[in-house]
Amino acid sequence: MNSYKRLLPGYEAPVNVAWSEHNRSPLLRVPARRGVGTRVEVRVPDPSCNPYLAFAVMLRSGLDGIDLRLDPGPPINQNIFEMTAREKKRLRITQLPADLAEALACLQADPLLRETLGSTSTRPTSRPRRRSGRTTRRRWHDWELDRYLAVY
Repeated sequence: MNSYKRLLPGYEAPVNVAWSEHNRSPLLRVPARRGVGTRVEVRVPDPSCNPYLAFAVMLRSGLDGIDLRLDPGPPINQNIFEMTAREKKRLRITQLPADLAEALACLQADPLLRETLGSTSTRPTSRPRRRSGRTTRRRWHDWELDRYLAVY
């Protein structure tokens, strides 16, 4: 649940599905200077994720994009956080799932993710858990405040 608390539009964590050469508001940044050391900065995985599953999905998705010759479109070098909804729609910029329920729905709808992660990781979860994701996203619990407020 805490992973979705950081994914709010307008904050530092990227929620916009796009890429850029200069800007850190999209999910991916490929620095404009290219050559032998070209890299991709993937800004979406949360530190609490399982890194093995996250890297497996990123690698498989990238290879699938290469196999299918998918075109990511031009880079979005403007600050997406400052764009209007109309500008985002015109540039076909979508957003990440806003909560656990949306993420689970996306997972169930994506055969590549299900195949990559396997049936153990992708079996449907219960309805109560899906509902709880919607209600806890914007609510801070006393335990979280006690635990983290003084530390950070």
